[in-house]
Amino acid sequence: MANDADLRHLRRCVELAAEALEAGDEPFGSVLVAADGAVLFEDHNHVAGGDHTRHPEFEIARWAAAHLTPEERAAATVYTSGEHCPMCAAAHGWVGLGRIVYASSSGQLTAWLTDLGVPAPPVRALPIQEVIPGAVVEGPFPVLAERVHELHRRFHGS
Repeated sequence: MANDADLRHLRRCVELAAEALEAGDEPFGSVLVAADGAVLFEDHNHVAGGDHTRHPEFEIARWAAAHLTPEERAAATVYTSGEHCPMCAAAHGWVGLGRIVYASSSGQLTAWLTDLGVPAPPVRALPIQEVIPGAVVEGPFPVLAERVHELHRRFHGS
């Protein structure tokens, strides 16, 4: 169950997703938070330039690997506007990051994009636990998922 801090960080992820949209990019945003509650790193999508690996969750994994000990990574929480794609989930698992909390699920995103007539991406959406067995995952949160849905509607022109 999400607490007030979780919801605050998820709201920031949605704000970052909106910033990505305003910059002409796909609306995804993520925040890495230490065990003590300190925000360590935040980012949004940067795929508009053609590099589709520039997801914020992947950037978090790279940053964490370079700046945190394995123990700090395991104790950290990744908050994100949308559930990790398989690429980002794998990076999360390989780096040894801790808990994941997301506003909207990959299942929701798949349904939204289908409804909008968006072609399927080249990588199939999978729940995080199918990529990282035993991952501690919480989400989606309907109070924020509808806002994420609206950002995707705007991005895809509906």
